[in-house]
Amino acid sequence: MSVTVSTATLNAVLNGLFEDNSYVVGVEASAADAEIFQLLAAKPDAKAFPHLARWYSHIASLGDAISSLKAAEVPAAAEAEEDEDLDLFGSDDEVDEEAEKLKAQRLADYAAKKAAKGPGPAAKTTVTFEIKPWEADTDIAELEKMVKGIEMDGLVWAVAGKHVPIAYGIKKLQINAVIEDAKIPSMEDITDKIEAFDDFVQSVDILALQKI
Repeated sequence: MSVTVSTATLNAVLNGLFEDNSYVVGVEASAADAEIFQLLAAKPDAKAFPHLARWYSHIASLGDAISSLKAAEVPAAAEAEEDEDLDLFGSDDEVDEEAEKLKAQRLADYAAKKAAKGPGPAAKTTVTFEIKPWEADTDIAELEKMVKGIEMDGLVWAVAGKHVPIAYGIKKLQINAVIEDAKIPSMEDITDKIEAFDDFVQSVDILALQKI
């Protein structure tokens, strides 16, 4: 069976999915995320699809590890029940007018369902950053102070980070932050600011993303 879906429609549906979920299924990146990532030709517009752009940046940060993602466990029945009647793309064997009308109606119903819930509390995500220095004698405490000095609307740093030994006396900084998804749609907005401390910072990675 085959159903043709426009890029804009696909992005809109995925943006709705990642508004309430960090990954396609489960609580960690899986083969399902890798499959969806491969479907997207380029990073979505962060202004039009902020939640999808946030997810895309995180999966892209995995680099070559994307191809080794394992299949995720099937979500618990309680999690699946909420949207058990939502089949966005239908199951017709051919692409025809009726299938397109049905798909459009289901998308409209989905949008109406989300709108009926009201704005609710702002969607937030806990992010764990891992920052590696250039040298063993890099002052990690000073680096942490500089990182926590980055101020953005919708960004709150943890009180303290972790100084984790790597090798040869070198330590890396691991630090959490809570972000409001709507105000900071892309992790690159933060990582770019950290990497700007180029005398201290060799690389920045995102270890984990967790919806609050």
